[in-house]
Amino acid sequence: MGRQNHRGLSVPQITEAFHGDFAPVSGAKPAKAGEVLIVKATGLGPTARGVDPGQPFPTDVLLQVNSPVAVTVNGQAVEVVNSVGWPGMVDTYRVDFRLPDDTTAGMASIQLSAAWVVASPMNIPVQ
Repeated sequence: MGRQNHRGLSVPQITEAFHGDFAPVSGAKPAKAGEVLIVKATGLGPTARGVDPGQPFPTDVLLQVNSPVAVTVNGQAVEVVNSVGWPGMVDTYRVDFRLPDDTTAGMASIQLSAAWVVASPMNIPVQ
């Protein structure tokens, strides 16, 4: 399970960032401005067609996250392409988003929120 706040509610957390081909974003393979990236996250809450707590998401259909999901890059809101339960995983989600075309080279801070609960930022290299 993801982190919980003082009320015992799940708090979103980004655990990994990938390119569209699922190669990890890294110093050896940095993200590019305008690219659609995938983040693996926890704590985004229920999906439109829910699964029982502790059970994996189905592998035959993508279930949309029920709550509003937003992503910022360096504080700028960006396009979220999709936000779904990660098939076959428990409390793990896939969020695809587009890096802004004007993202500068260096480290970029990405931050995710679900139902207006904000995750800690994650820094990724951008070329």
